[in-house]
Amino acid sequence: MTPGERLAKLLAAAGIGSRRAVDALIAAGRVTVDGRPAVLGERVDPARARVEVDGRPVDLVPPEPVYLAVHKPAGVTSTVRDRFASRTVIDLVPEADRGRRLFPVGRLDRDSEGLLLLTNDGAWAARVLHPRYGVEREYAVAVDRRLERDELERLRRGIPLPEGVARVLGIRPATASEVRRLLAVLEPMRPADAGLAWYRVVLGQGWKRQIRRMFGALGLPVRRLVRVRIGPLGLGDLRPGAVRVLSPAEVAALAAGGIEGAGAGADRAAGAADRAAGAADRAAGAADRAAGDPTEPGRPARPRRRRAANARR
Repeated sequence: MTPGERLAKLLAAAGIGSRRAVDALIAAGRVTVDGRPAVLGERVDPARARVEVDGRPVDLVPPEPVYLAVHKPAGVTSTVRDRFASRTVIDLVPEADRGRRLFPVGRLDRDSEGLLLLTNDGAWAARVLHPRYGVEREYAVAVDRRLERDELERLRRGIPLPEGVARVLGIRPATASEVRRLLAVLEPMRPADAGLAWYRVVLGQGWKRQIRRMFGALGLPVRRLVRVRIGPLGLGDLRPGAVRVLSPAEVAALAAGGIEGAGAGADRAAGAADRAAGAADRAAGAADRAAGDPTEPGRPARPRRRRAANARR
């Protein structure tokens, strides 16, 4: 048996990219092992091989894994380094952790805010990101007005984008308590935020700026977009710019997969509540008509028919 581990797996674990991206780097001749071009499927000893990517040495010895939750503020770029950005998410991490080869698990665009994961565990990150494992992302989305019913249906059916038809797993109006809790955490609290209409949107797999583009197709620019949940992990009361270490239970729960169907379940629950409220209104209306509605002049109450008494006469 050939000793060592697969080079692509080691490079992915080192945060160079996904297995597929690493294979592309190897095929393009951008990876060398002990000074020679690497080959696809090659195995190496991580403790002894000298591996470089684009001429830069890569330490293949796996570091101690780190799993962090970050509340990314708007204006911060979710990359490891960007010469055009004034701040990246790595700048939010304590100085002691910055040399631990951390990278973001997925992205939030520069104008968006909310929950973002950082790790140096490539295999774990791949599980969280791959659609196969059903790790949902939930967002709080603020727009200028309430959506009409047909607009909600368009979003649920899907919006054509250049990549294909973009769909959501669930969308519903945010409750008043959800909005209050979120605004209490967000900074800055802008006066205009109080007049916005907030929605909760759940995605299974997201494209670049997908939610903004979907709402834009309805003529509704997104005024604020906050990721509030990744799988079973919520943003909670984590303040903008704050970082915390994930517990072993949270790490395991995210690796095990998301809350499958939670978005659709939330929509069904919201729809059921709407139907129940409608049924209650209809029942109240029927009762008023049966007794005679005193709020409507000219419609005297109808006396009850005493069928049983009449039958005895």
